[in-house]
Amino acid sequence: MNTDQVANLSAWQAKTAAVIPCLNESRTIAELAKELLPLVRAVLVVDDGSTDDTAAIAQAAGAEVLRQNENRGKGEALRLGLETARQRGFEWAATLDGDGQHAPADLPRFFYHAESSGADLIIGNRMAEAQSMPLARRWANQWASRQLGRMTGLAMPDSQCGYRLIRLAAWREVTLTTPGFELESEALLMFARAGKKLGFVPIPCRSAARPSRFRAGRDGWLWLKWWWRNR
Repeated sequence: MNTDQVANLSAWQAKTAAVIPCLNESRTIAELAKELLPLVRAVLVVDDGSTDDTAAIAQAAGAEVLRQNENRGKGEALRLGLETARQRGFEWAATLDGDGQHAPADLPRFFYHAESSGADLIIGNRMAEAQSMPLARRWANQWASRQLGRMTGLAMPDSQCGYRLIRLAAWREVTLTTPGFELESEALLMFARAGKKLGFVPIPCRSAARPSRFRAGRDGWLWLKWWWRNR
């Protein structure tokens, strides 16, 4: 789609912040921030204990940096960024990973879906290009999506995509507690249980500029423990 399909792109720009959790993303954060700035009013980079110059590079590119002095996990970083955006009066927050796998040019698709559907949480759906994912990652995503579908009674084509658009008033009404990668699954479950509307938009499946930091043993076990408690 092109931006003409959004009724008022400037209105979306004025009420949206981008939130990017980052851990050692010095290779990709400058380009990501620069591409986002024409589409949102603020880019909030949450530096989750980076040991490289991610923070300085992000600031030089025009982003605001929120610092966590130690690595506390993606979930903690997202909560800090989303709460900061909400407290500053933003109505919406777009979340993107800092590793280059989410294209800012796709953000108007999320705006259009929110505008046309009234959804409170819009998630990117990469499954049309799932064959380009590593096989183990694709299977894990599909299995987790089936479990979340059973838990919510909703279709969940791609439950693990971190590219999202979130209505912050709705986010404030749910309780999210997990510190790591599992927060993104927890958000889907809690939004659904609270009666919030979810939507999915197709996006390309792009490779990150570095290996994934998801560890099948550690992070997979944490996800399974979360799932078992909430199933």
